Amino acid sequence: MTSTPTASPAGQGLYIGLMSGTSVDGVDGVLVRLSQSQAPQVLASASLPMPENLRRELLALNMSGNDELARAALAANALARLYGQAVSALLKDAGIDADEVIAIGAHGQTVRHRPDSGYTVQLNAPALLAELTGIDVIADFRSRDVAAGGQGAPLVPPFHAAIFGADHGRAVLNLGGIANVTLLAPGLPVRGFDTGPANVFLDAWCQRHLGQPYDVDGRWAATGKVVAPLLEQLIASEPWFALPAPKSTGRDLFSLQWLDDRVAAFDGPKPAPQDVQATLQRLTARTVANAIDAAAPGTRDVFVCGGGARNPGLMRELAYCLQRPVQPTDVLGVPAQQVEALAFAWLAQAFVQRTPAGHPAVTGARGARILGALYPA
Repeated sequence: MTSTPTASPAGQGLYIGLMSGTSVDGVDGVLVRLSQSQAPQVLASASLPMPENLRRELLALNMSGNDELARAALAANALARLYGQAVSALLKDAGIDADEVIAIGAHGQTVRHRPDSGYTVQLNAPALLAELTGIDVIADFRSRDVAAGGQGAPLVPPFHAAIFGADHGRAVLNLGGIANVTLLAPGLPVRGFDTGPANVFLDAWCQRHLGQPYDVDGRWAATGKVVAPLLEQLIASEPWFALPAPKSTGRDLFSLQWLDDRVAAFDGPKPAPQDVQATLQRLTARTVANAIDAAAPGTRDVFVCGGGARNPGLMRELAYCLQRPVQPTDVLGVPAQQVEALAFAWLAQAFVQRTPAGHPAVTGARGARILGALYPA
C-alpha cells in the first residue's frame, strides 16, 4: 500500500475529486493542484460512463424494493470500483503516483434525500476506495449539515464563490438531474438552492419513448411544441416550487410517477410525447428563471455547468426564459463537465484544513460545519 503524503500546513497540494450525479450517466473525475495563491490547476480529467446494469440498479434503489439493503451494499461496492478506475486513469494521464495525492473527495450516489426527515443517503464504499487506491478518501459530505438542521444541499455554492466571483451579480447554474443555482453578488454572502428538475425528466421521458438514455442536443424536444397549459399545470400543482430557500430536492419528489400523475390529470387534449419533451425542457428553464428573478433580479449573467450545459436546446430555452446572457462555465476557464468534480476536490481540501464548508445561508443549518468523514489509506 502506498504511503499517505503529508499535507502542507494549509492543506495545499494534489487532490482528486469524483462525482456521479443525479443523472446517473457516469463518473467525472479531476486531479487538481489546490493552493491559496492561484486558481485550481487541473492536471488531468476523466469521464467514465456508468455501466448500464449499475445505472439501472442505482435508479431502482431510489425506491423501496426487495432486499434493498444487500443490493445497495453491492451497488456501492461496484460504484467504488468504478471510482477506482477513474482514479487510476487520472494518475496515469498526469504521470502522478498515488502517494503524491493528499486525498480523494468522493461524493457517492444519492438515492434518498429527505432532510425534512433528518437524513440523506449517498451510496458509496469509501473504505473500499481507499483500499483500492492507497489514498485517503473523504466522503459523506452531506450528513453533518443535515444533522445540524440543514438541507445538506447544495454543497457547491461556496466553491462557486471561490472561483467564479465577480464585481457584479452573476449566477452559476448546475444542470444535472436536478438544477441548482448559486447567486453571487459583491459584498453579499453567497446564496444557493435547488430550483427543481433539470435532466431527470428529460432523460426518463426520452428513455421511455425513444429507448435512448438522453435527448441528444435536445433534438427530439425540438420536434415538439411547448404545451403552455400543461406547463402551467406542472408548476402550479407542485407546492415545492413556491417554497422559499433554503431548499433542496431530488428523485424522492421529482420521480417519473410525479410526471405520469400530472400528464394523466391534464384536462386538455392528450399531448404527443415530443410535445411533452418540449414542455419539460421549458419547465426546467422556466423554473430556473422564476427562481433567479425572485431571489436575485439584479443578476447580470448566468454561467452553466453540468451535463445540461451540453444540450443546445436547453441552453436556448434558458436564454429565452431568463432574458440574460447564458454561457457554459468554459468561458470562465473551467469546463462545464469538470465543475462538480472540482468542487468535491475543494471540499476534500476544506476537510483536510478543518475548514467549515457548510454555509448556513445556503443550507439553513444552525451553523457552519466541517463536512465529510475520513477513510485513511
